[in-house]
Formats: sequence, C-alpha cells, structure tokens
Amino acid sequence: MDEKKDERKQGPVSSLIGYIDSRVGFTNTFLKPLPVTGLNPFAWLGALAVLAFFAQGVTGILMMLYYVPTPDSAYQTTTMVMTKIPMGSVLETFHLYMAYAMILIVFLHLMRNYFTSVGKKPRELMWVVGFIMGVLTLAQGLTGYLLPWSVLSKAATDVFIGTLQSLPPQLFLPVKYLLEGTGADAQELMHFYVFHTVVIPFSLLLLIVLKIYMYEIHGHAETGGENEGKTVKKVPFFWDETWYVLMIGSAFVAVVLVLASVFPLKLPPEYSAAAAANVVVQPDWYFLWIYQVLKFGIFVGPNEPLALAVITIIFLLILLVPFIDRNKERVATRRPVYTTIGAIFIAEVIVLTIWGYMTPGVNAPNSQVVEIVGGTALIVGVVFWLYFKARKAVTRQSITVPSVATSVRFLKIPFKHSRYTLLFLVLLGVASVSLSSVVSTATTPGIDYGWLLISILVFGVSLYSMLKLLKALVISYEAGRALS
Repeated sequence: MDEKKDERKQGPVSSLIGYIDSRVGFTNTFLKPLPVTGLNPFAWLGALAVLAFFAQGVTGILMMLYYVPTPDSAYQTTTMVMTKIPMGSVLETFHLYMAYAMILIVFLHLMRNYFTSVGKKPRELMWVVGFIMGVLTLAQGLTGYLLPWSVLSKAATDVFIGTLQSLPPQLFLPVKYLLEGTGADAQELMHFYVFHTVVIPFSLLLLIVLKIYMYEIHGHAETGGENEGKTVKKVPFFWDETWYVLMIGSAFVAVVLVLASVFPLKLPPEYSAAAAANVVVQPDWYFLWIYQVLKFGIFVGPNEPLALAVITIIFLLILLVPFIDRNKERVATRRPVYTTIGAIFIAEVIVLTIWGYMTPGVNAPNSQVVEIVGGTALIVGVVFWLYFKARKAVTRQSITVPSVATSVRFLKIPFKHSRYTLLFLVLLGVASVSLSSVVSTATTPGIDYGWLLISILVFGVSLYSMLKLLKALVISYEAGRALS
C-alpha cells in the first residue's frame, strides 16, 4: 500500500519513468553523475553536434529514397523532392541547415574546449579524436555540397580538386582517384555520394562511440574558476541531466525546423559546362576563410603549395594543442598567451570568412593582406593585453578576482556603460581607418610622408585612448565586484 501511495504522489509521468527505469536499468549504467555546473547549453555543444548528426542521418535516409546519384538525374531528383514530395522542401532545407548547424556547433565546441583546457592530461587523445571528428564534419559538408549537381556545387568542387594538384604527386594521385575515380562526372558524383552517405557517417559513428567511452572513463573535466577548491554538487545523468538535454535538444531542432520552413532552400541552376563558364566560383561559407587565404597575393600562382602548407600547419597546431600547452593551469584568465592566440584565431576566421564572401574571385594584394590580417591580430592582441594587464594590476591591489565566471560577466560592461562603449567603438573605428591609411600610404609609390605621419599620430592617439578607457572600465568593474 505504501509503495502505491508513493507512486500516486509521484504523478503518472514520474511513475512511468520509474517503472521503465526499474525494468531497463538506466540509472545503473556506466553514465556517471555530472556537476550541476553542467546544466548550461555550452556544456552540451558536443551533444547537440551528435544530435545534428543523427538528424541529418534520418533526413538523409528519407532523401535517399528518391535521390539518384547520376549526372543526368541528381538535379532532377533533388528538385522533385523539393517540389513534388509533401514537405519535401522543408526536408531538403532542414537537412542543409542542420549540416550548417553541426559545423558551427563543432567549431564552438572546439573553441570552448580550447579556452577551458579540457584536452589536457589525461584527455589528450580525446582532443585528438574530437579534432578528427571536426575534420570529418567538414568533409561531410564538402561531399554533400556536390550532390545536388548545381552549377555552383560542381564548379566549386572541381576548383577544390584542382587546388589539390599542388600536393606532391605521390599524395595527389591517390587522393584524386578516391575523390573522382578516372575523372568522369559519373564517377566523381558516385564517389562523393558513397563518402557522404557511407564512409564518413560510419567513421563519425565509430568516433562518437569512442569519444563517449573515453568521456565516461575520464569523467567531466574540471575547468577551475569560482568553484576551484570547493565541493561541487553532482546530479544524476538519469533523469536530471537527461531531461535537460532533451529540452535544449528539442529547442535546437525546433529552431532549425522553423528556419527551414521560413527560409526554404533555393537551388542554383543545374550544372553544365556552359553555365559553369559564367559563374564566379565560391565555396560554401565554412570554407570561405581557407578560400580567402588561397587568394592572398603571396600565394597566387606558383606559390599555391605554400598556402596549402600554411593551412596544414594551422590544422596540425590545433591538433597538437594538448601536447604543446603542457602547463597544468586550466583557467582561461590565467593563460594570457594561449587565450589571446585563441581570440586572434577566432577573429581571423570571422574576418577572412566575411572578406572571402565579399570578394568572390578577386585576389587580395599583399598590402591589403597585411592591413586586414595584421590589423585584426594587432587590435585583438592589444585589447587582450590590456585586459590581462588590468587584471594583474587589480590582483596586486589585493582585490579578489574570480577567474572563469569573471571573464563571462566582464561582457556586461558594454551594457552597463553604454556611453563609454560607444566612445570605445568610435575610437576603434578611427584606429582601424588610420591603420589602413598607414599601410596604404606606406605601400604606395611616392609616399606622402606628411599624411603618413598624421595617420600614425591619429592611430597612436586613438589606440592609447582605447587602452586607457578599457583599463578604467576593467578596474572599475573588478573593484565593484570585490566590494559587493
């Protein structure tokens, strides 16, 4: 009788869950309790990426029922799904947008793990596995981009394969054969189709299982900060964390579904040699930053292999981050060098992506490369240098500065000091324009030294004013927190 009363008090949903759990044994699995700090969306970016992967799998299987991977039928069958099949347009668009969401989430997940140092000992191989999964996610996007057989997707894919010719022949020939076989359109499309629907998804599925297993072995990575040295409350995976994941996962799918319904996909024209000749080739947005690097004046023409080498080195450095950064410190605000490098990398990717989108098919002069790439790195580096210098000054004044959460709450400053923020943005604009003027004037034949001196002076004054303003804001904010 008592047990029945307890079940009635729990309610029908709780009783049903308890019944299923007692028979299946969810709470007795190896899935460990997680810190209560894990109840935030940023801690579940990896799970959302996995959800996007399976959502793509389900929608992809439905599309495979109608899609025919041949040059004569690929575009027609894709169009048929969008126009003839009930909800077909939503299906195609949802599949595409979920792919975009997966790529974006994987990047955010990578950056979060970088700044929180979760790849440090003993999780170095977890970082490596996660990085490989990120590369495969990009490959999934690349192979899927060709399948509609539109003029943009086919032309961009051919340019990508052509770029690989800069690789050594011993490497290029086998890669080329894997991607397009003997070079016929039919073989190229079929190879990409097999990679997109079988090889890459199966590889990702194996790595997902391996990553989950390694996560359960090592447990949740502590990132330090405000909870450093404290006992953090943990909550069971079933059902507390489970309900939370279901809620954010449902919201995520709902947002993508709404976007797919409101902004349906519009296919470019079908591929033909004549149509391709009149198209400015440009890759999808997630490869635009690499595309822009390849258009740097220093890399155009015979120096293209150097561009591929630079891009490869960037990827290798990201892969080897846990083995390079051996310091045991995990808190981002106590790792100024690596935190600043990460911020510069994010800023450069965003700037290069926008730049590449705005200048399709236009090579970038070396002076412009120095101006934009160097200016971005300089501005971000100086701002973060000032931030860390201000924090150090506050610490010397014996003001307690919480570490991880402070870096997030620090973002409240622009909203609390709107006038100073507007002044800072104005100064930032002046500094950017003056820096551009310095670079342009210095690299133009017949240098106007008077204008160059004025530009340097304006840049120096505006930059100094930005630093002083930001320093005052940081110290004021930290002091206020210490007194509260």
